[in-house]
Amino acid sequence: MTDAPVDAQRALSDSAARQLANATKTRAQLETISPRWLTRLLHWVPVEAGIYRRNRVPNPGDVEVACLPRNESDLPLTYVDYEDPAREYLLSAVSTVLDVHTRVSDLYSSPYDQIEEQLRLIIEVIKERQESELINNPEYGLLNSVVDRQRITTRSGAPTPDDLDDLLTKVWKEPAFFLAHPLGIAAFGRECTRRGVPPPTTNLFGSPFLTWRGVPLVPSDKVPIEDGVSKFLLLRVGEPRQGVVGLFQPGLEGERSPGLSVLVDDALAVLDGVEVGNYHDYSDTHVK
Repeated sequence: MTDAPVDAQRALSDSAARQLANATKTRAQLETISPRWLTRLLHWVPVEAGIYRRNRVPNPGDVEVACLPRNESDLPLTYVDYEDPAREYLLSAVSTVLDVHTRVSDLYSSPYDQIEEQLRLIIEVIKERQESELINNPEYGLLNSVVDRQRITTRSGAPTPDDLDDLLTKVWKEPAFFLAHPLGIAAFGRECTRRGVPPPTTNLFGSPFLTWRGVPLVPSDKVPIEDGVSKFLLLRVGEPRQGVVGLFQPGLEGERSPGLSVLVDDALAVLDGVEVGNYHDYSDTHVK
């Protein structure tokens, strides 16, 4: 008895065929790229000389005006004084040097230009760093620009509707948006669900955002989390509203130098002590 003959290969295999096939390639993907909503929502002010001077009025309560009866009463004498010295913000730059061998750019630039792809990815990293500096920079970052009277702490750790209502009392003049880590926003959503008050959503830039009292909750992974505890920020933005503004130097090729100014103290507030790891058992929840 002899073994059955093994069928001979009669067709080209997939692995062999791929040797002649052109693969459709994607551009290089970078996981750390985020939407950078903060830089989109800020109002940007050009600073041509790299210096931004913030002029404010000290002791506005000393400015005297009067609503007088219809007689010849004397009008009060008064004037408006200015803060001296005025605070100045100096623009910073985020920069690096790109190193690409001409051998690489000459030989391997099809279908994608190697230099352009390197530049594109590095610029994305720079922009991510810029947003991080706007939030965390020790000199001008949002978290380090909040005055003590504009800081509050959560009532019980998890961010509740009551906590965000308290934050709104600090920036009640035309609040623009909350800023928080995505995990913080998720924690707030759970607290709303637990109370049966799911927050409505709105659309900005073609994407849905949760809102509270009509104010969007904007996510940024640059808001720090330490040991499961984070923060919520609330901002008013724009020079006409005496709010937070971003600063950039015009005329630079393609990029903004990061900088930020808070025009008046009540344009910015922070909720500290936000615990992002609380979860609830909804099995006993009854819909009425």
